[in-house]
Amino acid sequence: MSRIETAQQIIAAYERHGWKLRRILLRPSSREEFKSSADAFPEAALIDAEIDALWFARPSHDQREAWELRLISETAYALFEAFEADESDEEREDVRREMENRMREHTVGN
Repeated sequence: MSRIETAQQIIAAYERHGWKLRRILLRPSSREEFKSSADAFPEAALIDAEIDALWFARPSHDQREAWELRLISETAYALFEAFEADESDEEREDVRREMENRMREHTVGN
């Protein structure tokens, strides 16, 4: 199965549970494949990265916002964080970068 097909299956599963795709992280070797299908992901930004992963977000309880980083892989691996309503965008971006680093370390270790 291609990376795009795997991503589309993951996206469909997440959307069934109320998640919205926000960003697509792509290695240079995967970017060309996704660039030709970018219109299939109109609401997500394509971002250069050292991993292939999908960022999803949805509202959480107590006015929090949940974000999940899911590796584009047939083997499920994801990291989750819920942000308080009063956290700044900068604080949120710092946490998301840390999550991306943890996922990268996980994939390099395997």
